[in-house]
Amino acid sequence: MADLKDELDTSPEVGELDDLPAPQPGEPSGPVTGPAEDSEAGLLDRAHALLDAHPVADGYSGLPWALRRRPSFDLELGEGTVDTDVPRMREGHVGALFWALHLPGEPAGEQAVGATLDQLDLVKTVVRAHPEGLRLACDAGPITDVRHFGRIAVLPGPAGAAALGDSLGVLRSLRELGLRALTLSGVSWAGEAGLTRFGEEVLREMNRVGVLADLSGASAATVRHACAVSKTPVLCARSAAHALRAHPANLPDDLLAALGAAKGLCMVPLTAEQTGPSVRDVADHLDHVREVAGPECVGLSGAYDAGTAHPRGLTDASGYPRLIAELLRRGWPETDITLLTWENVQRVLREADFTAREAQRRREPSTVKITELDG
Repeated sequence: MADLKDELDTSPEVGELDDLPAPQPGEPSGPVTGPAEDSEAGLLDRAHALLDAHPVADGYSGLPWALRRRPSFDLELGEGTVDTDVPRMREGHVGALFWALHLPGEPAGEQAVGATLDQLDLVKTVVRAHPEGLRLACDAGPITDVRHFGRIAVLPGPAGAAALGDSLGVLRSLRELGLRALTLSGVSWAGEAGLTRFGEEVLREMNRVGVLADLSGASAATVRHACAVSKTPVLCARSAAHALRAHPANLPDDLLAALGAAKGLCMVPLTAEQTGPSVRDVADHLDHVREVAGPECVGLSGAYDAGTAHPRGLTDASGYPRLIAELLRRGWPETDITLLTWENVQRVLREADFTAREAQRRREPSTVKITELDG
């Protein structure tokens, strides 16, 4: 880190519940006779207690787009046509989540700007319609307050970089409307060669206003460039370990190490495509990212309602206790689990807010045009 500190998911489930591993050859197949806290039920009880105190800050939900085609829905009562509703989030101990503003078909220019504004308006409309379960909160302090009032905090973003229309004024306007993260891919100024001069200016202005840079799906050069230029932690909202599963959005170890050195955040998605078909596969990715990037640089992204299949036992937002139970079984200390579920996201938001306040005292809003820097 620099000097300052697609449609509704209709795909089939991968399988049935995958609570905890079956006994291996040579292990007893009958009831567990060890300490109660080491049994399957004991691990789940510990997971629920831990998540009750340190809930999940989920890095990616595709719910806004999934709801667009629904003539009516009730997320507080329960909505079986989607993966995410208030009852299941409460069962899974979700305390906050980012609602993605990504758009199918990757529109560009004014079309992308307008469509993103429509998505942002929908997010606010849905949240207002569910006051007993949801609250809009974009900063670390209000998110904690929302949690203490028994609601689930909704953070708008990430949005696609095309939503800016190459205008830093649009970036500032989106931030005023609540945008919290922007994905740096799919535009001319953030490509295979890294950030252009205008791309660097976009990132500096994002730092100035407190919009997080999401590097999921970005080129390796862009990831390295952004880690070097950004004065706030960057995040990969949907990236697992490429060493375990060769998905193009997953990060190789050298980029995981670079992200860890920059105090960024790799948010491992709960998708069968990126992490594998079981709870144990997801836990393997979390183990790997934690080992390579460090415990302060790993988080979770449910990626529910984003058009992908999910591992057995993690098919909707209620499944997080199963995953935490598996991590406890593997010997993860509770301190590392609290970083994973809640504290790492809070740290990134706090540092981004601090940097933005300081930058706004020293730097006027940028009005530079892409043609002035990139020709």
